[in-house]
Amino acid sequence: MRHWAFVGLLALAACAPESSPRTSAQGQVCPGVVAGGMTVRQGLDGNQPSRVQEDGREPVIIRFRRGDRTQASSVTASGASFTASTGAKVGAVYRNIPAVAARVTPEERLLLERSPMVESIEADQVWGALGLTPGLLAPLQRQVKAVTPMPEDEYTEGLRLVQAPDVWDADRDGVLDVGAPTGEGVRVCVIDSGLDMGHPEFQGAVAANHDFVDEDEDANDRGAQGQWGQGHGTHVAGIIAARVGHGGDTGPRGTPGGMVGVAPNASLLIARVLDLSGQTQMSVVLSAMEWCESQGARVVSLSLGGGNPTRSSVEAFRALKDHGLLVVAAAGNQGGPVLYPASDPSVLAVGAVDANERRASFSNVGMELALVAPGVDVLSTFPRGLGAYAEMSLDDTSPMSRSLLYSPTGDTAGRLVDCGLGDSLASCFEASCDGFVAYVRPGAVPVSEAMANVMMQGARAVVFGSDEAPAGGAVDILSLPRIGRWAPAVSVNQAASTMLRERLGADARLSLVPVDYTHVSGTSMAAPYVSGVAALLWSARPELTPQQVRDALEASAKDLGTGGRDPVFGHGLVRAKDALQRLP
Repeated sequence: MRHWAFVGLLALAACAPESSPRTSAQGQVCPGVVAGGMTVRQGLDGNQPSRVQEDGREPVIIRFRRGDRTQASSVTASGASFTASTGAKVGAVYRNIPAVAARVTPEERLLLERSPMVESIEADQVWGALGLTPGLLAPLQRQVKAVTPMPEDEYTEGLRLVQAPDVWDADRDGVLDVGAPTGEGVRVCVIDSGLDMGHPEFQGAVAANHDFVDEDEDANDRGAQGQWGQGHGTHVAGIIAARVGHGGDTGPRGTPGGMVGVAPNASLLIARVLDLSGQTQMSVVLSAMEWCESQGARVVSLSLGGGNPTRSSVEAFRALKDHGLLVVAAAGNQGGPVLYPASDPSVLAVGAVDANERRASFSNVGMELALVAPGVDVLSTFPRGLGAYAEMSLDDTSPMSRSLLYSPTGDTAGRLVDCGLGDSLASCFEASCDGFVAYVRPGAVPVSEAMANVMMQGARAVVFGSDEAPAGGAVDILSLPRIGRWAPAVSVNQAASTMLRERLGADARLSLVPVDYTHVSGTSMAAPYVSGVAALLWSARPELTPQQVRDALEASAKDLGTGGRDPVFGHGLVRAKDALQRLP
């Protein structure tokens, strides 16, 4: 699973008194240009990576011994007192497992290891968001929406693919059917980066929230200084429960009503556990899980993970299942084995497919995989104004384009110049410090480095094509770091790339408008589709057990691979209407 966008690399600045560009063996550097910027990787304390503690203490999870009939909570209470008596800093005391989270010095750890009360001391692993990349344009352009809004315009491709409208809008009039399962009465807990609480799509949707990073009751996706986080949790939550007709700003061609979630009347519980860099610790997630249970959640949606199973984590997930909760987790985006906690036996692991029901190339595989759901080019909510609607024109044509995640907005124009791979300060053919629009083939260097290179040569906007990456090069995430000075940037599909290469030297114009939505790809997007469908099932039948819900989801899934369950698609594509029909 690749991290979303924090690939912060270089701070490049050229401030020369002369008006002409400086040249060297490395190429041209325009005077007065500032490009890129240093990104400080922030952790749970807002400054340091999550496992680095300023006081030198190590974060751990301490397990205590208990008898067969001893309640975990009573063992933990006495264990917490003992742990604190050693000088260790106790951060969390768990109810479902006989353990506490603490920060310890080497001396304190030695005292704890020698105690007969202590069963084991586990590493408090770093986990992270499982986002991948902004949605890339499909090989074929999408059909432009009709000028007159239709009742179903809020229904995204992914929503239709999982049959959600078939459950609550059978007549397709854009109005929720009376008496249909809509998620009403079901609480879904989203453990993620928090939420843009002011987004119109979530008005009346949030039943409770808690920030486990800043330890307060404001789980907005923001840091202590007010800066926005990654938007990961806002995107995930919209897939589950965006409200009908509550649209935010969708741009000049967007649908006024915005979008609809799979379970549009479900209640959201928002647990912020990811810091501004998209990291957290296992202990924080375990605390959030117990909070979800205390708030009456039926479904827990986890689009995060990392590390390995421990006795404490396995017991914690089993306890939620035993207590009536279904945990749904993203399988991961490396194309390799299903990652933890999706691979946990008590967790339902979800992989990703595209709109044509083909496996996403990044989606992890393995026999632990239970289901797949839409995870490619998924449209959903985003912190207000941080998404961008892009329009590009070149002479008399308007090739379809998509803004890079976190791209600056505004209008830019200039001559389209071939900048090759963007891998050096000499990459732009016919560069000019008067300004131009750079055409770059991604893959040789990280996007942030390519951006800085071409901006230093005079580019005022950048277009990334979709040519094949060079031999040995991996196409980087088409996203800009959240910190730094960047030019507006877009990506285009392969057909548009071919056309642009034939018109190098023509005048290009880019317009990027801030909106409240964005397209993103990843198994992080697939998991909340399954969470939403599970909420629909519980909305129809509140008495169901987690196992009954899971059985119905798996038995009704559309088989996409070899007959029966397979490691690529699991049981298949989740289908809401079919799942309801398979309920006992």
